[in-house]
Amino acid sequence: MKHTKGHPKGLYLLFVTEMWERFSYYGMRALFMLYMVQALLFDKETASQVYGSYTGLVYLTPLIGGYIADRYWGNRRSIVVGALTMAIGQFLLFLSACFFHEIALAKYLMFCGLGLLILGNGFFKPNISTMVGRLYTKDDKRKDAAFTIFYMGVNVGSTLAPLVCGLVGNTGHPEDFKWGFLASCIGMLLGATVFQILKNKYICGPDGEPVGMPPTKYTQADKNTPEQPSKSKATQRTTFMVMGTLILTLLFAVDWNASGWSVFANTDWIGALIYATAIIIPLTIITDHSLTGTEKMRIGVIYIIAFFVIFFWAAYEQAGASLTFFADEQTDRHIGNWEMPAAYFQSFNPIMIVTLAPVFAAIWSFLGKRGLEPSSPRKQAIGLFLLSMGYLYIAFGVKDIEPGVKVSMVWLTGLYLIHTMGELCLAPIGLSLVYKLSPVRFSSLMMGVWYLSTSAANKFAGVLSGYYPEHGTVRHFLGYQIENLYDFFMLFVFMSGTAALILFVISGKLQKMMKDV
Repeated sequence: MKHTKGHPKGLYLLFVTEMWERFSYYGMRALFMLYMVQALLFDKETASQVYGSYTGLVYLTPLIGGYIADRYWGNRRSIVVGALTMAIGQFLLFLSACFFHEIALAKYLMFCGLGLLILGNGFFKPNISTMVGRLYTKDDKRKDAAFTIFYMGVNVGSTLAPLVCGLVGNTGHPEDFKWGFLASCIGMLLGATVFQILKNKYICGPDGEPVGMPPTKYTQADKNTPEQPSKSKATQRTTFMVMGTLILTLLFAVDWNASGWSVFANTDWIGALIYATAIIIPLTIITDHSLTGTEKMRIGVIYIIAFFVIFFWAAYEQAGASLTFFADEQTDRHIGNWEMPAAYFQSFNPIMIVTLAPVFAAIWSFLGKRGLEPSSPRKQAIGLFLLSMGYLYIAFGVKDIEPGVKVSMVWLTGLYLIHTMGELCLAPIGLSLVYKLSPVRFSSLMMGVWYLSTSAANKFAGVLSGYYPEHGTVRHFLGYQIENLYDFFMLFVFMSGTAALILFVISGKLQKMMKDV
């Protein structure tokens, strides 16, 4: 089929829908840590644990949403259900902030709202990403560019969100947080409405057929694959998956100490569940007997890269956790007589992404025409290296400063600039890679597995944020002593730098495993 120069109109509808969903998510995220600490009076370590558990589960439930879409609902219905569920969740956060003086009620409403946000995101997230790839033929070279355009939609939403929600919610008065959450709710409703009205007109494949409809028993792509497993075998695999996850969760929940072990004394059950799922689900998929040897090898590449991506997002997601504390307490935010809200810093990264994404797309195109474009695994390694350099930059900015002394905005701004360049090397390339390597019949589920690595990373990010130094305290992480901000930031330098080096070394082998992709 001859490819036209432009992109399908459906791409821009998905762009707008994702933009409003990201507006909703990042608007809430810009305020969430500050709301817990300043309105609900959580200590920072507890707030970090809640943040990590929430963001971890947000990226865990796409496994469920991807499975239901592949087997029953299709992408379209899943997206609409997910969007409306998230809108209700944001409204419950609004109610929580309305009653923040009644701590018990406010906490109850907050956790109910978080639960609905987690569930709704599970239906929304993997399905909208999968639909981008389905707008194109398998050999269409516009797909990488399409995912980059789609990723810009993500960042348009996350640019506007902290500015709007921070303006009305991060005023320094706890009673105003509710307006930020309400703005997030309205954004989600707008996204759902636009998608519902226009989806039938624009969400179509290259052949003009609707994309994202409920699946038939066998798709055309499945006819060329080995015979599908019987119902009994599918049941056995589901049982193995559930039982394996439960057993491994219990093992992670055992509290080992000097006197032996105690059963689940102070267990982080959510963390145990996330880490167990991150092992069992990928293991269950890759042992599916319907997969060919080539398919297993390509899925293996996804798993290896997803493992390294964990270290990227665990460090990167400090933006919504420890770096929010740093912006609020340790950064001089005065511009003339105006003090910029701390939430505004979370717009810096998406503004830079929207600005730099076309530049990076042009760079890859320029290098590609000359046979110099790095492979996808090598781009991921470059992204990790730049993340490490961002933390090294800010570590020098806070080295030897006295407690309570605020530093210039230049340091946090520079960190976000370097991290943005790293993200552009890693994130959009990863989405495209997962789509190209995944078997068609597992496409949404494999996108869920990709987000599963982000789930583990976000939970890990919350754990690491809990080590943010308080005055007069010394913490230890795997023997590494954290006494001040310099120590804290250098932890991320070592972690992401080591991951970058290892991935760079093995990138050639991974590229060979991918073969002609």
